[in-house]
Amino acid sequence: MGKELLAVRTGVDIIEVERVARAYRRRPQLFLRRIFTVREQEQLAARAYKARHLAARFAAKEAVFKLLGCGIGSLAWTEVEIISLPSGQPLVYLHGRAKQQAAKLSLHSIALSVSHSRSYAVAQAVALVRNK
Repeated sequence: MGKELLAVRTGVDIIEVERVARAYRRRPQLFLRRIFTVREQEQLAARAYKARHLAARFAAKEAVFKLLGCGIGSLAWTEVEIISLPSGQPLVYLHGRAKQQAAKLSLHSIALSVSHSRSYAVAQAVALVRNK
């Protein structure tokens, strides 16, 4: 008693790079506006191998949605924002309903790991939960 217990929540996603590349090629501007915030779009514009980075960010958002326990359609894609530090470390920023859901779940912090190959992008989100 008296000690704060911590639990862990996770979310994982893997996606084919080509699947994201096809969606982007069909309607590039619509895809970017629907999925990514302005800050994310600015970071992605400077990247080589654009399809791989789009897929990695997409997988990262999906992993965070799963961590929050939210299915597709329950949050706007732009309510979860993934911004990279100059070192490359991805940071998660939550907005709107995503931020409310994180508070409801008593999430303390979210760590994110993202990787990609030519064919696949994968992301894992891990959060500490305060149990009182």
